[in-house]
Amino acid sequence: MPRICYVGKSFRPDSLRIIEQANVIVDEYDAQGFTLTLRQLYYQFVSRDLIPNTQRSYKRLGSIISDARLAGMIDWEQITDRTRNVQAQSHWDDPSSIIASAARSYGIDLWQSQDRRVEVWIEKDALAGVIENVCAEWDVSYLSCRGYVSQSEMWVGAQRFKVYDDAGQRPVVIHLGDHDPSGIDMTRDIQDRLRMLSGTDVEVRRIALSRAQVDQYGCPPNPAKLTDSRAGDYVEEHGFSSWELDALSPPTLVELIDTEIDSIVDHGLFEEIRTQQESERETLKAISDQYERVVENLES
Repeated sequence: MPRICYVGKSFRPDSLRIIEQANVIVDEYDAQGFTLTLRQLYYQFVSRDLIPNTQRSYKRLGSIISDARLAGMIDWEQITDRTRNVQAQSHWDDPSSIIASAARSYGIDLWQSQDRRVEVWIEKDALAGVIENVCAEWDVSYLSCRGYVSQSEMWVGAQRFKVYDDAGQRPVVIHLGDHDPSGIDMTRDIQDRLRMLSGTDVEVRRIALSRAQVDQYGCPPNPAKLTDSRAGDYVEEHGFSSWELDALSPPTLVELIDTEIDSIVDHGLFEEIRTQQESERETLKAISDQYERVVENLES
């Protein structure tokens, strides 16, 4: 993993301790196949009582991590920014390589025989990278809501769910959001607008973040946003603290989604289609392996 020194820097003893603790945390999650955002790393520090949960602490941690990476003391690949990514075209060395790639990525609709159709909607764009693998494993679409879903995206989703409903599949949205005035209300908003725009009985299941999960996982609190128009009812029920979805560890988020989908799917039908998919992938791979012979046959 790349620890590359670009700028020589000297650190105070307290900053060196932060860097050492950061490496312990990112190595721990890297061993499980996860990379953390700065926000997720911050919440790991807070939940382990290493730093206080304040905006000042968050900014200081970000500054130390940035300097430590430049100084070659923290791996560049173990902390990620999931909100900014370069988009580029794919390229291939020869035609056989694209066939091989197609074989690996070839997929058929594993939900085509199910009586329900599942999508995962998550409030935070920065967490989309955490859930993409578990969603891919289950062949489930996912959406980064970025707060309240835009009217345009909500309408597109509603039309998609209408198609599912017309095909005899009940749409189910698994929703994950912050535990704060707006984050909780977003679940209600998604269900109300989807039902209105689709004319179908869309089921919305909120699986995180709940008050019980806050206690179970020891999520660090933030002050509730009292300027939020929904703060009055929220404070009356939950008090003056709120909690961010980012405070849940990546493995916990993945487990919550995996468990919920597992409870919905008809496993027999799912595995039957998956077996068909694997057989057809093997056919494509065989074509790739025999590409030169296939070309010779075509030319002759």
